[in-house]
Amino acid sequence: MSLEAFLRTVNVGEEAVGGLAAGVVGTVLGFPLDLVKTRMQTGTVSGGMLHVASHVVRNEGALALYKGIGPPLVSLSLINTMSFASYSYFRILYKGQNGWDIRNGCAGMTGAPIFGLITTPENLLKTQMQMDNVNAGRFRGSIHCASVLIKEHGPLVLYTGHSINMVREAAFVGWYFYAYEGFREMLLRKLGHAQAAVPLAGGMAGASAWFLSFPLDCIRAGVQGRNLGETAKRGALQVLTDLLAKKGVLGLYAGVGPSIARAFLVSGSRFSAYEGALWIFRGGRDNVLPMKLT
Repeated sequence: MSLEAFLRTVNVGEEAVGGLAAGVVGTVLGFPLDLVKTRMQTGTVSGGMLHVASHVVRNEGALALYKGIGPPLVSLSLINTMSFASYSYFRILYKGQNGWDIRNGCAGMTGAPIFGLITTPENLLKTQMQMDNVNAGRFRGSIHCASVLIKEHGPLVLYTGHSINMVREAAFVGWYFYAYEGFREMLLRKLGHAQAAVPLAGGMAGASAWFLSFPLDCIRAGVQGRNLGETAKRGALQVLTDLLAKKGVLGLYAGVGPSIARAFLVSGSRFSAYEGALWIFRGGRDNVLPMKLT
């Protein structure tokens, strides 16, 4: 299939608007739980999800739950615009079918190297901002955080933890789209309508993808959330070794509770926003022109 054939078949503008809607809605709804997850992963506050959230609100104010939302709001909107459009392209290229088809997972995973170039700096700035009140409280905002880090460590500092983040991205997005198509088809057959099937399938896909990739995200948070001014650098293997030595295997799932809750909420709303936009534009996601593969 040529790119020209894809452009004739799938309106990239529609896919982009759907992805953009998915990114904005998902980020705004899920960010407070992401901050709680980061605090739990890095061990700065002990206790469960509700305890950590109440501790943040009580000691730092309610707006602290949205500290650092700038980078992910921009990057995730861009990423979702790209990921849904690229997934549509590669799904057609790989001849992926509705339901449990491994080709759907491959279609999602193919774009991961490109997504990682955007999500690594976003994750670094977000994690540094989320840990800022704990570490030193020296950043006034995301742009100030980026400028300070670049001034102190050079521009490549924004790609601290890039390798582990790219592996995490590939594992997550591959399962994410594979599971979504499987759950979507299964629920459509059981429920008979997309209004319930789409958000449920999206929520289940997001929750399961996060659970499977969570140890990688925990390691990423340890690499990117540390004080970058420390003399001794901690790579992914060192973070993994330290976590296993201090907390055991369960340490790799510190903060998994808010992540699963956030993933279900965010992914359900994300796929609802995406498919809702496409329903407005063309009466449904699967309403596309016949494709000739060339």
